[in-house]
Amino acid sequence: MEKLSKTSLNYYLSEYLEDLKRAGVKDFRRTPLRFAAPPSPTDVERPAASAESPKSASGKPSESGATQSRKPAPSASDDERERALAQIAAQVACCSLCPELVANRTQTVFGTGNPYAELCFIGEGPGAEEDARGVPFVGRSGQLLTDMIEKGMKIKRADVFICNVVRCRPPQNRNPERSEADACRPFLDATLDVVRPKYICCLGSIAATNLLRVDAPIGKLRGIVHDYKGSKVVCTYHPAYLLRNPAAKKQAWEDLQLLMREMGLFK
Repeated sequence: MEKLSKTSLNYYLSEYLEDLKRAGVKDFRRTPLRFAAPPSPTDVERPAASAESPKSASGKPSESGATQSRKPAPSASDDERERALAQIAAQVACCSLCPELVANRTQTVFGTGNPYAELCFIGEGPGAEEDARGVPFVGRSGQLLTDMIEKGMKIKRADVFICNVVRCRPPQNRNPERSEADACRPFLDATLDVVRPKYICCLGSIAATNLLRVDAPIGKLRGIVHDYKGSKVVCTYHPAYLLRNPAAKKQAWEDLQLLMREMGLFK
């Protein structure tokens, strides 16, 4: 089973790198990864593209057009998720695809939380404190996120999984560039395939547009239950934005209530 996990992950990474090359991306160096041969059809089945229009969780067409088919989870069985995530984290730690991020980082920031979580929060990228400690959302934004989870949703932060679109701190805390998000995408997909969350909360427009592959402001993505490979996705404001704009906390609470209703935690 462990060998299959490595095979599937390496195949996904190889595919993404080839996609980037075909797209003309040149500003990266190949990492010293050993890509295995593609898994057999019994290991990874690729669903046929659907001609149906994207729908939200309510059954109505999604405004984002973000519905995607669920790929089979990677080979990790439930009792191997920690090992599978550790393998992905090791790949992240040796990644050198984005020279500017590699030169700027103290360490990579993979993710934290329960590998069996039903709910995953996704942010945009590590900040200075996260880069120093190697854990996502540990600064002021992290404390606010903890309050949103524990005081608002009444669940423990340790019971969810938290990660970012990119796993290295961008210089001066700038937004991740699209090429950087694309280079880091296989790690995000592989992480979600292992954890297999039923629900995802995107924190801010960077996380939402990159995960859902859409080009829309966060205001257009809020209030809708999107779909990502079978997981229900709710989008809200990033905690850092809420710290700068406290009035938006009311809208963020509405978003959390929507998420809680989907999870059966709020009526």
